[in-house]
Amino acid sequence: MKNIYMIGVGLIGGSFAIDIKKQDPEVVIHGIDIDENHLNEARELGVIQEIATIDNLENADLVIVSIPVDATVKLLPTILDKISETGLVVDAGSTKEAICKAVEHHPKRRNFLACHPIAGTEKSGPTAAISGLYVGKTNIICEVEKTTFKLQEKALKLFTDIGMRIRYMDPVSHDKHIAYVSHLSHISAFMLGKTVINKEKNERDIFDMAGSGFESTVRLAKSSPAMWTPIFKQNKENILETLEEYINNLKHFKELMEQDNFSEIFNEMENTNYIKQILNGIK
Repeated sequence: MKNIYMIGVGLIGGSFAIDIKKQDPEVVIHGIDIDENHLNEARELGVIQEIATIDNLENADLVIVSIPVDATVKLLPTILDKISETGLVVDAGSTKEAICKAVEHHPKRRNFLACHPIAGTEKSGPTAAISGLYVGKTNIICEVEKTTFKLQEKALKLFTDIGMRIRYMDPVSHDKHIAYVSHLSHISAFMLGKTVINKEKNERDIFDMAGSGFESTVRLAKSSPAMWTPIFKQNKENILETLEEYINNLKHFKELMEQDNFSEIFNEMENTNYIKQILNGIK
């Protein structure tokens, strides 16, 4: 795969581009993005080598789509229309059910592999792209059986070459699980940030008094609203379910505080400490 097209040249697409190029210096990375400044910046940084358009996709061996999920749903059928019979298209969206449904009856469905690399930072744009972002990270692949076997092999080799683990899941299960372990985390961070901004009117107080705990908890609130609003919209039902459970837990904690039941608060926190064993066990 020598001609690779990145649709979206920010953190996710750009980081893929850097490591793919590192693996094979002969690869030419072509960038496509609605933001012309991002394209020029990505080329200046060496993230991409060429600027392209959707009409150039017939030359693509591989297309990686890393744009907001609502844009992916709209654009994916056109991308498949444009590619050759041997071209492969993968996406990196944080939701999978709507994206898979958008192309389920497309004549070139066999040329598409639905993916979700579980990696990223709160930063965005071409300057956020880094080498090694995907090392040791999981790439969830959905409906793998609907992709031509030879194209599957090429994609899996590329992902493992840059250090990713592979896991297979159906789109419905993916969206349900990811609502808990990713989408809820971002909502919590945004709302914590909002609460502090609303109550602490003095920005200097926030800066001076915010410790590492606050900084790490609210880090995700620096993420792009343009990316996350469509995710919340597409995964609305699952997110509402997770929010209901989360809110109930917060209410319970508040009730324990009101009752001065700090022994039970201790037990709640001690039981929750088990999360350390779960996360430490992920290698």
